[in-house]
Amino acid sequence: MSEKKKMVILTGPTAAGKTGLSLKLAREIDAEIVSADSVQVYRDMNIGSAKITHEEMQGIPHHLIDVLDPTEDMNAALFKELALKCCEDIWSRGRIPLITGGTGFYIQALLYDVDFGEEKGDEEYRSFLEELYGSKGADALYDLLKEEDPGAAESIHKNNVKRVMRALMFKHDQGRMISEHNERERAKESPYNFAYFVLDMDREKLYQRIDLRVDQMMKQGLFEEVKGLIERYGLDRSSVSMQALGYKEFFGVFEGEYDLDEAVRIIKRDTRHFAKRQLTWFRRERDVIRVDKDQLPAEDEQLGFIKDILREKGIIK
Repeated sequence: MSEKKKMVILTGPTAAGKTGLSLKLAREIDAEIVSADSVQVYRDMNIGSAKITHEEMQGIPHHLIDVLDPTEDMNAALFKELALKCCEDIWSRGRIPLITGGTGFYIQALLYDVDFGEEKGDEEYRSFLEELYGSKGADALYDLLKEEDPGAAESIHKNNVKRVMRALMFKHDQGRMISEHNERERAKESPYNFAYFVLDMDREKLYQRIDLRVDQMMKQGLFEEVKGLIERYGLDRSSVSMQALGYKEFFGVFEGEYDLDEAVRIIKRDTRHFAKRQLTWFRRERDVIRVDKDQLPAEDEQLGFIKDILREKGIIK
């Protein structure tokens, strides 16, 4: 029997049904849930993140929800640090951490103990990059990345300015390419006895669920939530929290670029694209076990499938 600490991951694309299944699974295997969601970590960002309510938690402990203000920055390195503390606490009580959420890089960082390198943070170089972005835009930063680290440029979208800048800073500070560093980190073995489940389903059904969810969020007051966050915290387009799907699109309305109906259309479109990227990411990950919701439509069937594998791995009896 493995002496490694036990960990279960339940993930999948947005709107695939992770929340309901995770609650049932946590109760069945005596687990506590650690959220791997880059938006639910923020206080007051409730509707757009589809955040679970206290009542919906059904008494099951949830970690890393509502731990940062929207003015603070969240990233994979910080997630790994916070999540590991949660896991140590859960293990100390003889329970299993159930990592649930759709942010694949966060899960990878925790599961494979990714080393993010020491960030020296040359402020002069950072200022140069910020000035370049301010004067010439995202394309200029991205062109620089293509010169400095072509591999990173292939995997980072040019509009993801935060990640482009981090890759350039890494090359400047470390003298090596972040793409090569990440490749080595991806090859590491996990220090845990784990099972990594990914919910999957027919693409068109998933897209329909996404569209319905966005409509429901609008009825719940998503637009008003975003306005309130901006007023309460003094946020703008550059705030890390406001770069989240379902939030950033409303700045176009506030600044007169398009109307509210167009913002909703963009949210639906971009969320579908995001779900597609999530599926691609999870398919590429090592060690994942696909839970096909078309083959196993009922949650109890999915639960039985998952528990059988957890027994095989010695994670539960």
